Amino acid sequence: MFELPVLQWSTKIRTGNGQWVAEGVATAGLVLVILRTASGKAASVIAFYIGAAYCFTASTSFANPAAAFGRMLSDTFAGIAPECVPAFVVAQGVGAALGVGMDWMLKAESRKRV
Repeated sequence: MFELPVLQWSTKIRTGNGQWVAEGVATAGLVLVILRTASGKAASVIAFYIGAAYCFTASTSFANPAAAFGRMLSDTFAGIAPECVPAFVVAQGVGAALGVGMDWMLKAESRKRV
């Protein structure tokens, strides 16, 4: 469609505190959306969240190590240079832990009110 090779190594450098914080925020939000959404609506809510996070984060919301590794193989705007992926995966791990922690806190708060 774009007349590009199917597989290519990305040269798009994505690094720095702003990118890593954005990636942590995107991942924390994704985990929270997954854990807090009713199972019948999860697919559409997750899709809407990722679409929005692509726009509101500086990192374009990879929010998943599989997406980061996949986007290494695309030398387009959405790509990521292979040497930048490890820091993104670390930021995603921190974000995932924060998302689980927020879910746990929200559940604890709702149990207090009962």
